[in-house]
Amino acid sequence: MGASSVLNVTFYGVRGSTPCSSDANRRYGGNTSCVVIESPGQDPIVLDLGTGLRFFGMTVPCDQPFRGTALVSHLHWDHVQGVPFFSPMLCEGAQLNVYGPRQEDCTLTEAVKAFIQPPYFPVGIEELAGEFNFFEVENDVFQVGDATVTAAPIPHRGPTVGYRIESQGVVIVYISDHQQPGPEATEVSAEVRALCADADLLIHDAQYDPEEYLLRSDWGHCTSDYAVEVAGQSGVNRLALFHHDPSHDDDRVDEMLMQARQHKAGSGLQEILAASEGLTLSFESDPLR
Repeated sequence: MGASSVLNVTFYGVRGSTPCSSDANRRYGGNTSCVVIESPGQDPIVLDLGTGLRFFGMTVPCDQPFRGTALVSHLHWDHVQGVPFFSPMLCEGAQLNVYGPRQEDCTLTEAVKAFIQPPYFPVGIEELAGEFNFFEVENDVFQVGDATVTAAPIPHRGPTVGYRIESQGVVIVYISDHQQPGPEATEVSAEVRALCADADLLIHDAQYDPEEYLLRSDWGHCTSDYAVEVAGQSGVNRLALFHHDPSHDDDRVDEMLMQARQHKAGSGLQEILAASEGLTLSFESDPLR
């Protein structure tokens, strides 16, 4: 048997739409989407580049140039606002490989450069000291260090992908934004089920309750109940509710978590939790699994 090691998944930003830090949401946090996967001997894999990215940057040692990979689900503001505030990329020799969905009218590189430049930001991304490399994905499988990453399109507003990361026998799936197909829907596409199949952890959109979904049914998101359906139908072990609505304070997120746990009866899910800033989930990995 090969020696096991620990793979850590840490949440630095868990909100959707806009940052919303306040006393009322202190426990869950107010930064937008950013999750980091780390394991010994491997460069970090960053899931989305929202405002939580700044706080990840504060944990990065400054004694050597940063190396890492970002898997970006889509280019809405709440998923990319942290890019120019990621302090490791202000240092010479730093490198971030950015994977993101193929755009409709321009390249991924052109799209990112378009919003990190005057008048939207004081400098252009090319003026940051570190090197950014951009790679477009749609239905793709590629290697990041020892991890095999699968990207697949996810229903949302605009080009959006979800990611499956398989590393040393541990499977993490990230679907930050997912359009629910209708009120009280239970159907989950075969493509989404394949992406999520038998995952150790699914990080999934759970922005609305049923009443909110009815008011915003075409905004590209889903209810916590639908997140449970996706996880249950895909044989997922643990579900992390994610992309909390900025109007939901800590108590409201608690209520939605309780509702999701009630809904999971018969789903086969072992655990449902609500993602919070600073939370780290650890998994024993085994390269021979």
